[in-house]
Amino acid sequence: MLGLSNIYKHKKTTLLFIALSCLLYVWFAYFTQRTDTLQLILLYGTLFVLGYQILKTSGFHTSTSLSTGFRILVIASVLFRLLFLFATPNLSQDFYRFIWDGHMLLEGFNPYLYTPNYVINWNTSIPLAQDLYNGMGALSASHYTNYPPLNQLCFVLGNLFPGNSILSSVIGMRLLIIAADIGTLYFGKKLLEALKLPSNRIFWYILNPFIIIELTGNLHFEGVMIFFLVWSLYLLHKGYWKCAAVVFACSVSVKLIPLMFLPLFFWWFTSTSLSDQKNSQQKKISYAEPNGLSTFAGIKKLTVFYTIVGITLIAFFIPFFSMEFINNYSKTVGLWFNNFEFNASIYYILRAIGYSITGYNEIGIIGKILPLISVLVILGFSVLKKNNSIPKLSTSTLMVFTIYLFLSTTVHPWYIATLVMLCIFTNYRYPLIWSVVILLSYLSYLGIGTADKSENLWIVALEYLIVFSAFAWEVLLKKRLPI
Repeated sequence: MLGLSNIYKHKKTTLLFIALSCLLYVWFAYFTQRTDTLQLILLYGTLFVLGYQILKTSGFHTSTSLSTGFRILVIASVLFRLLFLFATPNLSQDFYRFIWDGHMLLEGFNPYLYTPNYVINWNTSIPLAQDLYNGMGALSASHYTNYPPLNQLCFVLGNLFPGNSILSSVIGMRLLIIAADIGTLYFGKKLLEALKLPSNRIFWYILNPFIIIELTGNLHFEGVMIFFLVWSLYLLHKGYWKCAAVVFACSVSVKLIPLMFLPLFFWWFTSTSLSDQKNSQQKKISYAEPNGLSTFAGIKKLTVFYTIVGITLIAFFIPFFSMEFINNYSKTVGLWFNNFEFNASIYYILRAIGYSITGYNEIGIIGKILPLISVLVILGFSVLKKNNSIPKLSTSTLMVFTIYLFLSTTVHPWYIATLVMLCIFTNYRYPLIWSVVILLSYLSYLGIGTADKSENLWIVALEYLIVFSAFAWEVLLKKRLPI
């Protein structure tokens, strides 16, 4: 009781902001639809203002992991997530497909081999099949699933939550995502402390309204992928690189995104002996640059690291393997490069140029060229940047994934969650700006249910004008944002 009274006495303002945030999160979760434009903007913007005030009044810049302010932030982060527990996701309909895939596995079917359009014509025993089919929409129902095996396991576990209803499955999956965020908080804080960086930076991710709404609220499993990614980086920093490889493969098996980061590990292994890295953590001593022999040993360990990642991924995929699976999965993944368009930036400019020249949408050509540019960027950062520390590795990963998103034909809001996490280990803050303005992408949903389903490109342009300006300010002009 003394502790509670002490918190109330010294943190009354912080508690007031937390209480107001709770009310707004409830309003957002249970009484807001994605077509409620003004309400959506006001709630989202106000939650960011309140979040900033919570950080400011809690002593964020001076708090340590043992301080009252830090503990309040941890409690608030978990509380805000739990407020969404019984809410049906209101900004995305992907969760219907998650539940569908989970039930397919529980019924003994391979979800990679059958589209919902095909299955719905059976006398299927999938619970609430018609409701799930209608909810996921025609686009999802017409394509094979693209969610990797460990993600599929999450869907199964969510469906095992007692209740046998759509809401019970939502609650089950939401609890998994909340648990993953708590794990990210734990390992993220430990990694920041190991790097001698302020541990309170973790709240730029954990307490970010975008992360809470998009991952916990809308059930996007980037949160689980990020948990495994941060855990892997922590193990890598501590020198447990074989364990890090297994955990990294788990991250890839939730979402494929981390696959593009693998080449960036080259200098981590070749510029410093792994045994020296582990010893340096234990003995707090530094080592000179390795000679040719240690470089060869590093390349050998890099090969072993990649091999462990590969074997672990094969182990995850092997239960689903068939030639039909390979054909279906590759086609589905290819849709994100050659068919789908949403909230893009550079691609939309190139598309407009293509229209002016040929009179047609040249996504078939542009969608093949832009990924090649991304590959060249990844290789450039892998070879030219000496990523031999977590801050350097995180910076290169942040740059690579940012450029990849700038070149993508499809950028859904939850894609940038990885950027928000990575930036806490670097000196860059532009992903935090993006997490605020990404809400603008949801304004395109106003056309859903009407004859005009096209995006408002002026709104997209406004979003990227802000994002590109913040990116240029920090990366090109090398100036700090006042965050």
